[in-house]
Amino acid sequence: MSDEERRDSLADQAAAWIPPWQRPAPTTPTEQPQPESEPVADLGSEGPLEGPPSSTISTVAEAKPQPAADLGMESPQKGPDGTKIPEQSGGAEAGEEDEAGVPTKRGRRRATAAPEPAPLLDDAELRGALEAILLVVDQPVSELTLAQVLEQPPERIGPMLDDIAAGYTAAGHGFELRRAAGGWRLYTRPEYASYVERFVLDGQSVRLTQAALETLAVVAYKQPVTRSRISAIRGVNCDGVLRTLVSRGLVEECGTEPDSGAFLYRTTTMFLEKLGLNSVDDLPPLAPFLPDDVEELADATR
Repeated sequence: MSDEERRDSLADQAAAWIPPWQRPAPTTPTEQPQPESEPVADLGSEGPLEGPPSSTISTVAEAKPQPAADLGMESPQKGPDGTKIPEQSGGAEAGEEDEAGVPTKRGRRRATAAPEPAPLLDDAELRGALEAILLVVDQPVSELTLAQVLEQPPERIGPMLDDIAAGYTAAGHGFELRRAAGGWRLYTRPEYASYVERFVLDGQSVRLTQAALETLAVVAYKQPVTRSRISAIRGVNCDGVLRTLVSRGLVEECGTEPDSGAFLYRTTTMFLEKLGLNSVDDLPPLAPFLPDDVEELADATR
């Protein structure tokens, strides 16, 4: 074969070459079309157009999807320097990072600056502020509350209050600062009680009756205690007296007894405040004033 015939043969082969994605799908022997039978239309899809075999082949080739048209195989976008551009989705959440490890700007929050701490007061100013607050309170105030109001460390409040109380005592003032009901409050000194009583009462007696004082003492030393137990210790019915103490805020209910379901009573914070006590543990001991068989007498009267 000459060189010219070889070049013509190669040109014919190149012209007749069909790309793989345009080639018809291979048919099995069972699927060969029969010349004498009419083609059966496939349900749900259009059958091949009638015509010579060449037209059928072209129809199949045209119907075959091109690789570039596959939505799931789209090539990533590239920048001008050939680097891959990361895809951005509309549903990106805060804190996501791209492929380079850099957090995205979407949803980033600026860190809020911490509030500046309050300046520390010197001892003289802290002492004056505490004295001013203690003069206007109508009930004992705790060290934590004072620290929050003055914006000072709580560990500075307790020692300063102790120093103020010691200064009042050493100076011999007519009032004193002491703990009461879990807090601090100014009180008049006992040696001046007669003058204060004369000024406040102005001839009007607001003292509790003897029965109320006895009932209050039983509740204070036996709390929590039921009404029947109080009546048994006193030997008389104390329903009316107990209601009076509750109405004055000196006694309150604190639940029920598990066995009988009777109401339990205890003293209130006002009781501690009126007596100037920090807790019921500061009550004077009762044993020296009671007979030895007081429990037996109480059980016998029930």
